[in-house]
Amino acid sequence: MSFLRRLFGIGPAVDFNKLMSEGAVIIDVRTPGEFSQGNIKGSVNIPLNTLQNKLSKLKDKSKPIITCCASGMRSASAKGILNSNGYTEVHNGGGWMSLQNKIK
Repeated sequence: MSFLRRLFGIGPAVDFNKLMSEGAVIIDVRTPGEFSQGNIKGSVNIPLNTLQNKLSKLKDKSKPIITCCASGMRSASAKGILNSNGYTEVHNGGGWMSLQNKIK
């Protein structure tokens, strides 16, 4: 059960504003078409199906990363990919619109 909690970000509330003040990068894993329809200012679009091949864009494995997508399913998968590749500060932000409302 703890694996599922970590994968889906269930557990203690995450302070996304604090993460942003610490220099977190927001990775939006939706398709480029979805991303172009609306996104969080400053977020980086790396579609989920290309993430594994674009890890070199994320050089600092200890820097906070917040993943987001349309609903939270793809961002949960992205969090798992990043964690399995040694990224230590990864948080599933869920749907991008919801995340946008949580950060100021």
